[in-house]
Amino acid sequence: MNTSDFISLLAEHQGKSLLFEYAPGMLVGTNYHITEVKHIAVDAVDCGAGTDSWKETIIQLWESPSELGKPDYMSSYKALGILRKVGQMKAYDMDAVVRIEYGNTMFHAAQLHVNDFEIKENQLIVKLAVQPTDCKAKETCGVPETVGTETNSCAPGSGCC
Repeated sequence: MNTSDFISLLAEHQGKSLLFEYAPGMLVGTNYHITEVKHIAVDAVDCGAGTDSWKETIIQLWESPSELGKPDYMSSYKALGILRKVGQMKAYDMDAVVRIEYGNTMFHAAQLHVNDFEIKENQLIVKLAVQPTDCKAKETCGVPETVGTETNSCAPGSGCC
């Protein structure tokens, strides 16, 4: 999901509580805060010497230990207000991919992709997922496409990475 779509989603559901599902059935706590919004420009070279560039908007969530047991989630309205204020200070690239940065004691810190969303009663549930790393130069490196999720084909000494 890009930044424009994410902001529009919040605007369409301002009256709803905003929940983030970081793994199936696992929600960021009610005590979360938006602690940082990053405007990232990536300029990359892959293991096959291919170059690429793109932009990302990374929204960092943090659970406040002093607010454990807080009864209500942040509203989409409040989150939208925060993002709009950030946008006034530093303009967004509205085509930039949006990622949610989050971690807790049971889940490693990660930049998660927005995979989907669900409207459930008075809630907007944003569904997140980890995107595994991958060899981006399979053809150049002679790495065959695999069906499984585990591969060491692009390991050191393989001629790729």
